[in-house]
Amino acid sequence: MNVVAIDGPSGVGKSTVSKLVARELGLPHIDTGAMYRAIGLAALRNGIDVRDVDALEQLAQQADIEFVPGDPPRILLNGEDVTGLIRTPEVSMAASHVSAATPVRRVLVRLQQELGRRKGGVLDGRDIGTKVFPETPHKFFLTARPEVRARRRYDELVSKGETVDFNAVLAESVQRDEQDSTRADSPLTYDASYSVIDTSDLTIPQVVDRIVSAVRTNLS
Repeated sequence: MNVVAIDGPSGVGKSTVSKLVARELGLPHIDTGAMYRAIGLAALRNGIDVRDVDALEQLAQQADIEFVPGDPPRILLNGEDVTGLIRTPEVSMAASHVSAATPVRRVLVRLQQELGRRKGGVLDGRDIGTKVFPETPHKFFLTARPEVRARRRYDELVSKGETVDFNAVLAESVQRDEQDSTRADSPLTYDASYSVIDTSDLTIPQVVDRIVSAVRTNLS
């Protein structure tokens, strides 16, 4: 089993980096954050309170989530392509609540482990190296200064034609960090087994190169 765990808060480039690392290493990319976003989107669509743990668990058990390889890769929710729909600020906040629900995490972690053990993979999230695949030797925690992360998120939303306020994006990022870091189940954290990479002043290719080089060194 060859699994690479890439953890960190939102806005550090986890998804982009993970896709490129997967491509370089010839491994599947498993976007775990997209799974929680998909459940968050389903909850919003169905009028389910994102704090209603029982309802969220039932939703997760019934949801059919698939990853479709490609450039870019796509995520399907019950057969519908929701790749673009799960990246809005509203869904981001919903996903944070969803990911704090222990029963939902259990359902999705089982799916993530099944996918990773089948063919290996590069997984990004907030607890891949601590809870999902703690046994992997390839663990990386990406971080960046809050204002840098907020600027990246702001630019991403603007590029999609959305009207957003930078200060609001920054506040939302800080609030989500607080939620993710203080939740009782699988909080956003890392330990000494991780390689920590501050991406504030690095380009995406530089971050990818560091991770790929480290993985190949571990494998040699």
